[in-house]
Amino acid sequence: MCGTVGWVDFARPLDHGTALAMTATMARRGPDAAGLWTSDHVALGHRRLSVIDLEGGCQPMAAESPSAVRAALTYSGETYNFQELRTQLSGLGHRFTTRSDTEVVLRAYQQWGAGLATRLEGIFAFAVWDLDRQELLLVRDRMGVKPLYYAETASGVLFGSEPKAVLAHPGFSPVLDVDGLRDILSVAKVPGHAVFRGLREVPPGGMVRVGRSGLTEERYWRLRVAEHTDSLDRTISTVRELMERTVQEQMVSDVPLCTLLSGGLDSSSLTALAAQASQTAGTGRIRSCSVSDPDPDGSAGAAANQDHVYARLLAEHVGSDHSELPLKAPDLLDPALRASVLQAYDLPIAKGDEHASLHLLFSIVRRHSTVALSGECGDEVFGGYRWQRERDTVLSSTFPWVHEGRANYQGNEVVFSPDLLAKLDLAAYERDCHSTAVAEIDARADIADPVEARYREVTYLALTRHAQILFDRKDRMSMACGLEVRVPFADHRLVEYTFNIPWAMKSFDGREKSLLRAAMRDLLPEAVAQRVKTPYPSIRAEAYDRTLRERLAELIRTGDAPLDPLIAPGLKSAVRREGAAALKQGMSRAALETTLQLDAWLRAYDVQLVL
Repeated sequence: MCGTVGWVDFARPLDHGTALAMTATMARRGPDAAGLWTSDHVALGHRRLSVIDLEGGCQPMAAESPSAVRAALTYSGETYNFQELRTQLSGLGHRFTTRSDTEVVLRAYQQWGAGLATRLEGIFAFAVWDLDRQELLLVRDRMGVKPLYYAETASGVLFGSEPKAVLAHPGFSPVLDVDGLRDILSVAKVPGHAVFRGLREVPPGGMVRVGRSGLTEERYWRLRVAEHTDSLDRTISTVRELMERTVQEQMVSDVPLCTLLSGGLDSSSLTALAAQASQTAGTGRIRSCSVSDPDPDGSAGAAANQDHVYARLLAEHVGSDHSELPLKAPDLLDPALRASVLQAYDLPIAKGDEHASLHLLFSIVRRHSTVALSGECGDEVFGGYRWQRERDTVLSSTFPWVHEGRANYQGNEVVFSPDLLAKLDLAAYERDCHSTAVAEIDARADIADPVEARYREVTYLALTRHAQILFDRKDRMSMACGLEVRVPFADHRLVEYTFNIPWAMKSFDGREKSLLRAAMRDLLPEAVAQRVKTPYPSIRAEAYDRTLRERLAELIRTGDAPLDPLIAPGLKSAVRREGAAALKQGMSRAALETTLQLDAWLRAYDVQLVL
């Protein structure tokens, strides 16, 4: 997927050493090559993970022919229809010197300018510097699978695939204000927000233009409410056709590829389709990977430990070259691993065990594969979560996953001072975020039935808020290991088609993910096709939570933690009296993880608190 960075300054010369330092922060995203391109007012940096055209796809890539638009590109991601676009552009007179999708994107900009974004199918985040217009264009894929951050300066912009690229510039200071802390402590990702003051993300389906007159942000794609006219049978067959096409497109690679197989319906469907495509193309057996035993002492729970049984069943059924990867729960508390996760993420997180387990898993997968297909977004697209199906949760007046799982996040009122909590007013922030999100599609203006309109709103929330958290997790943890992960369920054509399917049709058999189950039934073993969804495996061991409480108690007891000014005085007194026992009541694991990560982040990133 690679890592991109850049710096535009229209007022003063750029420092070459700073541009190199920004580029170096992306080394883990791109371990294979590095490049820096500079011109008047701009520096574009790139770290490459070689996937397509290993010899010819080096970046940044420039096209400076005097007879065409002169432009330079730093690009991360995959454009799955690049071969079709290449043929079209060749017919329009463009000549190619590489086999890479990078050059296709560059020539597409020369041909269509900013209009190229609507022609690309894939997951990507890139920057184009137009030498003639003296303008920078930042573009992010429709669903926001690949990240792209930027910070406006007095005379230009800084940008990069991760916050650390911008933080490497001496002109940007890491500051946490009230709005940023609200983002950390809330459970709904807001498109565009990026926690650090002055830092933003290019929104999914968005682009940012930067010129001498300033910076403008616009959207080139968004989900819209429309009527679904296909019959049930036609809908099922269309889902199958879209899935087959998407998986086939995403298997294009010049390096080893595998599927991440949990044994659930989503990953099993992808693996079965990948095996079918490999057999049709005559390219041999597809490789699949699963966790052999996520918690050998049984503390992760029976459901988690059964995953590998279904993975084995599916692998045998489709004939994949299957590997089971060892992953032990005690490793997830290793301080070095947790520090590595924070370094990859650049932000505090609420689910430390999940992020750490993915980091370990990807480091093992990377030993034999450079690209992996994963099942993220299958639940959001097809309605797999309980909070998408239970009527009371759906009809709640907030984010349904918050309504369902609020107890899983309790603890802010225990940890933080009353004055700070009053200033944050997280309940109002949650209401405002929810109202803003549902207003973006105004489903009730187009759908007469208010219940059906609410189901459409919930699907929109799942795709534009909930999925973003999963995309971020998968991107940071995989790219920290130099592994490219592709997510076929996030293909915008599949998302657009399924978004407007009425809920009664999406759940026609009374089960979760009815349409996907029906579309894939002939390729799956019956036990896998009929399997009830199980949550992402997380540790259920009391010893894990006890260790978190002990670490937080010790942090509070010292009195010199960066977080100390924010902690409730009553909790400080309770910890001095009772030790870790003071943190047992009213503290969820998510709150423990977030608080510890927040303090570690303030230390590691030397963040200034302005609250």
